Amino acid sequence: MDALLPEQHTAVAADLSGRSGFDEQFLGEHVPVPSLDGIETVLLPYTHFSVLMRPDKRLAAVTALGIDGAKLMGLDRDGIDWRLDPRLPEDQQTGERVYARNDIDRGHLLRRASAVWGDTRDEAAQANENTFYYTNAAPQAAKFNQGLDLWLGLESYLVENAADNGCRLIVFTGPIFSDIDPVYRGVEIPLKFFKVAVFLLAGSLAATGYVVDQTPQLTDLPDVPQPGAIDDGDAPPLGPFRTFQVPIGDIAELTGLELSQLIAVDRMPIASALRSASITSAWRELISPECLDLDFELKD
Repeated sequence: MDALLPEQHTAVAADLSGRSGFDEQFLGEHVPVPSLDGIETVLLPYTHFSVLMRPDKRLAAVTALGIDGAKLMGLDRDGIDWRLDPRLPEDQQTGERVYARNDIDRGHLLRRASAVWGDTRDEAAQANENTFYYTNAAPQAAKFNQGLDLWLGLESYLVENAADNGCRLIVFTGPIFSDIDPVYRGVEIPLKFFKVAVFLLAGSLAATGYVVDQTPQLTDLPDVPQPGAIDDGDAPPLGPFRTFQVPIGDIAELTGLELSQLIAVDRMPIASALRSASITSAWRELISPECLDLDFELKD
């Protein structure tokens, strides 16, 4: 079967030399890449962002991106191929074999358009290309791709309506792995993903948390899917994207990531009002960015 799969594009290590990665002082306050205790990880720097990889899952634990809203450029993606990162063994990342001949998209973890900024066009173009390494991808349901519009648009909404300090925003994004994730071609397919946005509000750190869920709904399948391995010829069951605003503490519990700094500045009112609430009990489904529940006034 492998001989029938498309050839994978592999860069050479020199292509990524000199990348500084995510700037932990991007907002003028120290905001580190969230760590994951007890699990082997590898931090890979790119232009404007870094990816903390989990070799055991062959996917990222978290991506960390600084967005300078005042320097964004509208570059397209024409002619850019997905490729493996040469700094990591091939069997520790998820490449083309998972995405070939099925109804699965290579979904960007960190939003491509959000990384495309810089003082020069060359800087923005380099960031654009860097988002196409498989380390920044995760399997997503192609036929429900339109449901990602709200999820992806949250960053732009917050840059325009909440972030100060030159419209700067930090976004941490990654999978939420669970025991019910289907295993497809040797890779666990996450059914949920998280996003934490960090920005300055009146000179102080503020943060909000989100989850997007592609768990199959009963109306999507003739039978409720069961966890476990799936034959190579069958794409994993994935459902339409639903987006939720959630307490950052829930994301920390579900992922194991160190997010205590951001839990302390969570601006979702229920997050501070019900600190002992059970996980998912305080989740708020979003239909549009205007549905956000925040303890501050957005800009006009």
